[in-house]
Amino acid sequence: MATKKLVMVGNGMAGVRALEHLLKLAPDAYEITIFGAEPYPNYNRIMLSSVLAGGADIQEIVINDWDWYKENRIQLYAGHMVTRIDTKNRVVYSDQGAEAKYDVLIMATGSNPFMLPLPGADKEGVIAFRDIKDCEMMMETSKKHKKAVVIGGGLLGLEAARGLLHLGMDVSVVHIHPYLMERQLDETASRMLQRELEAQGMTFLLSKHSESIMGRKRVKELRFTDGTRVDADLIVMAVGIRPNVALAKSAGIEVNRGIVVNDYMETNIPGIYAVGECAEHRGIAYGLVAPLYEQGAVLAKRLAGVDTAGYAGS
Repeated sequence: MATKKLVMVGNGMAGVRALEHLLKLAPDAYEITIFGAEPYPNYNRIMLSSVLAGGADIQEIVINDWDWYKENRIQLYAGHMVTRIDTKNRVVYSDQGAEAKYDVLIMATGSNPFMLPLPGADKEGVIAFRDIKDCEMMMETSKKHKKAVVIGGGLLGLEAARGLLHLGMDVSVVHIHPYLMERQLDETASRMLQRELEAQGMTFLLSKHSESIMGRKRVKELRFTDGTRVDADLIVMAVGIRPNVALAKSAGIEVNRGIVVNDYMETNIPGIYAVGECAEHRGIAYGLVAPLYEQGAVLAKRLAGVDTAGYAGS
């Protein structure tokens, strides 16, 4: 049987985990090509807060190093952004001029951080907390500047704030709700957490609605709708994520909030699948790693020709 060509767009945790399964089940069934927008091998995004807080360095959060790709005969185009998919001729094109033909295409494009559309959000020093580049930017900024503001009092925002505190910055956390982590904690537990974090040096600005970001070239302060303001040399937005669907949409793949898939992670176009944070299954796009690994296991079995029940949701 001829080896089929499998191309994956995205080099993140969910997609690569699916390929690990596939390689165990059917090691010689596919000739694999991966396009990853970041210039790194597959790494653990969940551990970025540890890098920021000094508990790990970037090498320690790599899941599959460069050698893993070589050992599994995977062609990795790292630092390549896929700009176009020709679904008729089954070819993928990158911004660096690389192209790859496919029999099977997996969309594993993940999510983009949601950036509040505030006036001034394009200024220098306004970033998200999503990838290694964001971590490096925070570390560099902490060497020259002092005041950091994190917008978002959820788990990700508090992790970013903790890391910035470790880097020696004065950290204020801005949250739209009257108490922190309202999705996970009740008010009593939240107040206990707040007291603990205040003792570590964090400042909290609760029930605050951000209005605009001030400064000439670089951010200088954040203004609120109630007329108050806070000084800032760095603003980190940690207000949520959105499935990265622009490429899929431009290729004519059905998109709602995420890339719409059935129980076998198939899109509306034959031969094209989606897995991870970019996928929407039965109306839900998951942002946690466990459901994404479950999706990947189903997809791997499907591609290996192994009988499997469909993914029924998590």
